[in-house]
Amino acid sequence: MDISLLTAALSGALVALLLTLFGGGGSVLATPLLLYVVGVRDPHVAIGTSAAAVAVNAAVGLLAQAKAGRVKWPCALTFGAPGLVGSLLGAHLAKAVNGQHLLVWFALAMAAVGLSMFRAPGSPGDPDVQIDPAKAMRLVPVGAATGLAAGFFGIGGGFLIAPGLMAATGMTLANAAASSLVSVTMFGAATSLSYAASGLVDGRLFLALIVGGAAGVALGAQLAPRLAARALLARRLFAVMIVATAGYVAWRALGGA
Repeated sequence: MDISLLTAALSGALVALLLTLFGGGGSVLATPLLLYVVGVRDPHVAIGTSAAAVAVNAAVGLLAQAKAGRVKWPCALTFGAPGLVGSLLGAHLAKAVNGQHLLVWFALAMAAVGLSMFRAPGSPGDPDVQIDPAKAMRLVPVGAATGLAAGFFGIGGGFLIAPGLMAATGMTLANAAASSLVSVTMFGAATSLSYAASGLVDGRLFLALIVGGAAGVALGAQLAPRLAARALLARRLFAVMIVATAGYVAWRALGGA
């Protein structure tokens, strides 16, 4: 077996495992793993390929959450529709940026993801939230801005989407996490299609990430109950790892060995 496919599958398993255990934040590790473990040379190919894998993983998670009835579809679609336009614009802008410069911006986004994960969960929220004109007026601009960031950095954006949904509508964290998968799927698909149209998605590595991701999801489902008692501590340790990885990405992008 091609060693790059094996390492891509293992990387996909790790990302999916972390996503299953901690939710938003895990997908930002996909691009660094493709670059520094799998050996992808072009940062744009790494971003485009990882965005495609993130979209598929999010779609699988969305099916499960929708079946459980946790997705607030009107709010999620009101947020996601303008974000879809923003993600296409963000991906278009990112492809015009020098790959190493883009990685510096990506590292900053990673650091923001990690730091955001140190926060303890807020108020429980309203499980029966309904869309109305006032909420829609708040959702649209936040969705567009989040989609722009997700497309530019090639990340799912779940760490921004869930808090944005909660702030704009007052829904619960569980509903926000589930509903955010609508936008993560849309943004990831739009970003990866934009990159694919420019020949910047590696199909073989994408499939390897997906195959590995299936194993990671299965393992994460088994480990999640064991971490429940120390979920906040585990999440913060994971956040430290993301921030440290962001520092390494920035160092390499700025000319490190």
